[in-house]
Amino acid sequence: MDIGSKIKKSRTDARITQEQAAEALGVSRQTVSNWENERSYPDIVSVLKMSDLYGVSLDYLLKGEASMKGYLDYIEESTNTVKSKARLSRLILVISYLVIWVLNIAASWFFSAGGIAQAQAGAFQWLVLPAATIILSFLIGKNNLWGKRKWLVSIGLGVMFTLSVYAGDGMRESSLFNQLDLQTLTFFLIGTAASLAGMAIGHAFLADEKSRQKSE
Repeated sequence: MDIGSKIKKSRTDARITQEQAAEALGVSRQTVSNWENERSYPDIVSVLKMSDLYGVSLDYLLKGEASMKGYLDYIEESTNTVKSKARLSRLILVISYLVIWVLNIAASWFFSAGGIAQAQAGAFQWLVLPAATIILSFLIGKNNLWGKRKWLVSIGLGVMFTLSVYAGDGMRESSLFNQLDLQTLTFFLIGTAASLAGMAIGHAFLADEKSRQKSE
């Protein structure tokens, strides 16, 4: 029995109409019909939902018979696509942050060389990079990039913020690596705190989305 037949049989055995199934699964009735007639395949999340909704096991729906090979290939391809998109998202975020980080330092040098007031030069150092740090961390938290290890990113961003301050705020003659003083620790804590704040907000958004999906 193929995946479409199994889905249809499970639904009819549970005495659930296509309209009711579509509403519970958060899709259109036509989508349910397409799954059952194998005009398209459900994603793995939808299969999990159908398992609960129809009261059947995943083993029944996904048992690896020869006729299921097409669907299992589809799941593997979908999983690989998701992984590729996640890798691309991580790469784009890292490159974007590094570009902003370099421009932040360059802007600080430019303002200092041009005789711009220290307060104006500091606006880039203390506003642009922290804002970028918060936004980057928010996106990491919201998309759960790097999984549980995402919280470690905040430490790296704290270090990057500290390096930016020393590189762009006239502190190049100070020995960051030979003397870790209270000022250096303060810069590190500011960068780390900004990242943790953005990460926590993004994580809260992700948790809220998951909660709404479960309640649907």
